[in-house]
Formats: sequence, C-alpha cells, structure tokens
Amino acid sequence: MEKDRLEYYRTILNGKLEELLNGAGKVVSGMSEKEENFPDPTDRASLETDRNFLLRVKDRERKLITKVNEALGRIDDGSFGVCELCGEDISEKRLEARPVTTCCIECKKEEEELEKARNT
Repeated sequence: MEKDRLEYYRTILNGKLEELLNGAGKVVSGMSEKEENFPDPTDRASLETDRNFLLRVKDRERKLITKVNEALGRIDDGSFGVCELCGEDISEKRLEARPVTTCCIECKKEEEELEKARNT
C-alpha cells in the first residue's frame, strides 16, 4: 500500500483511539463521582442495570481500542491491508468501512459461515 494511504489510515485510527480513550476517561470519573445511596430498591436496581449496560458498552470499546492499536502496529510493520488468512490485499472499500479489519471480505464471509454452521 502506498505511504500516503497508510498515513491516511493512521490518522483515522489515531482519531478513533483518541475518541475512545477520552470517552473511557469520562465514564470512569463519572462512575466514581456518582456513588448515590438509594433507599428504594427499585431505584437502586435501575441504577445497577444502567451501570451494567454501560460497562458492557465500555468493554466492547476496550476491545476496539486493542484492535485499533493492533492495526496501528500493522501499519508500522507493513502488514496493514493484507488479509491474514489468504495473503491477498484487503479492498480499500473494506478498509474504509472497517480500518481495524484483518481479513478480506471473502475470507470474513467464509469465517462467518463456518461459525454459523458450528452454532446450529
């Protein structure tokens, strides 16, 4: 892949990483500040449900942070944009949609079909 395209994806990935890290910091500080005491069990249950949902979302974002860092590492080592399964180039269209991807669309479809077959 050309150097200017790699820098383009590096900029996108760094922007996404910054956005995710800023959001995580706000949530952590917000959760530690809001230690409220609810005498009503229903209110307490509602708060716990909201927190659990937020924590699940943040866990997904944590996993995405890892993928972004891995993609930045692939840019550095020269393997960005190459499918890890077949070794072919990943299309620009796919990289635009999901710059953290490690597989071309054909390999990803095949992987998902195998997973679906295992789960049925």
